[in-house]
Amino acid sequence: MILYPAIDLKDGACVRLLKGDMEAATVFNTNPADQARAFQTAGCEWLHLVDLNGAFAGEPVNADAVSAILEAVDVPVQLGGGIRDMATIEMWLSKGIRRVILGTVAVEDPDLVRAAAKAFPGQVAVGLDARNGMVATRGWAEETEIKVTDLARSFEDAGIAAIIYTDINRDGAMQGPNIPATAALAYAVSIPVIASGGVSSLEDLIALRDCGAPLDGAISGRALYDGAIDLQEALKTLVPAS
Repeated sequence: MILYPAIDLKDGACVRLLKGDMEAATVFNTNPADQARAFQTAGCEWLHLVDLNGAFAGEPVNADAVSAILEAVDVPVQLGGGIRDMATIEMWLSKGIRRVILGTVAVEDPDLVRAAAKAFPGQVAVGLDARNGMVATRGWAEETEIKVTDLARSFEDAGIAAIIYTDINRDGAMQGPNIPATAALAYAVSIPVIASGGVSSLEDLIALRDCGAPLDGAISGRALYDGAIDLQEALKTLVPAS
């Protein structure tokens, strides 16, 4: 199981939100590129980036910070937030983003997701963010009546690389991930599922790893910045025994 350190970008800085509230942001590093280098030095295999301003604006806002991170590291990077048309997808992939994450458009324009996944095999993921099992869009500001599992199943034949599932009520709250809901989603589809939201300890990562569901990875942010999870120790723990 891959551990994805999260770098959430707001106004050019590396922050963490509490339950998706842009007004409840804690700044952890004003130089996101330095933060990315630190994660790479610790041994991470991937980085998970979110353009928070972009998620609300519907277009890239923290492009300079993302570009600086791409120049600073060699590990693959996945990016979500404000990616809602083919031109933006093509732009980010041409700049070196390994995988784009489509969230709002998965609800509002599923045909775009399908077209992008076909055009860029292995480079398009879907971000499913939910409150109480229902999908939320536009930076988590708008809630829908769509069940996460139903939306996920609708992309079963689209060829997407992964689903990033975030339980919004757990995100940044340091209360542990919603393992039952995450496992249920992973069992419901054949698409690789990455868990996000609430991963706050090494025990949480071990619980996700050992939950029985075929999880591809887990994303953690605040716990890495606060020191609740030691990244190097976590990476060693998640490596399968040889």
